[in-house]
Amino acid sequence: MININDKVSNVRDWFRQLKEKSEYVVDKSGCKMLEVVGATFIADEDAIFGEVNRDYVNREIEWYDSQSRNVNDIPGGAPKEWIKCATPEGKINSNYGWMIGSEENHLQYSNVLNELLQKPDSRRAVMIYTRPSMWHEYNAGGMSDFVCTNAVQYFIRDNSLIALVQMRSNDVVFGYKNDKAWQDHVHTILAKDLKRNKGQMIWHAGSLHVYERHFSLIS
Repeated sequence: MININDKVSNVRDWFRQLKEKSEYVVDKSGCKMLEVVGATFIADEDAIFGEVNRDYVNREIEWYDSQSRNVNDIPGGAPKEWIKCATPEGKINSNYGWMIGSEENHLQYSNVLNELLQKPDSRRAVMIYTRPSMWHEYNAGGMSDFVCTNAVQYFIRDNSLIALVQMRSNDVVFGYKNDKAWQDHVHTILAKDLKRNKGQMIWHAGSLHVYERHFSLIS
């Protein structure tokens, strides 16, 4: 059913090879990074490099579930990465709970749940995270927050709920760990609501990358 051979262990090998060959690219800030374009793999581990900060992950999920689009509402305080991309007041676009749960963003979770309850073999069960207006909203008010998740598509096959995560851009070290935790959270809830087994998660990133400050983690 799923014809993808690469897993997280393979992803580590991709970046080891790039590092060994010094195949760097330079991002918009002038920083070196290692990058795989069009990366697709089974997300069978919670981290690619480094360890998951469970305390922070739980706090971020709590904030996502609140649907607040202000980083100052992150329990325990916002990390500097969030503060850097927010407006001076703390406003951002990328609260994923708001994106899939709010009526303002067209009830993405409810749409998928209802679709799969009515048509379990559907190919339309897509939670759309970003939106066309992002071109005008990513820098509104001084923020720099062009949503990293494009969409997540769900399939019921062999009584299991498969999640296909489609990322625009994904930092291997910080981004993947936190995004994977959120997607696991949603995947678990949706499988429970559908009374289905939780199946595999397929991860696709337009740009999967490691920044120079984290090259030491690649060994």
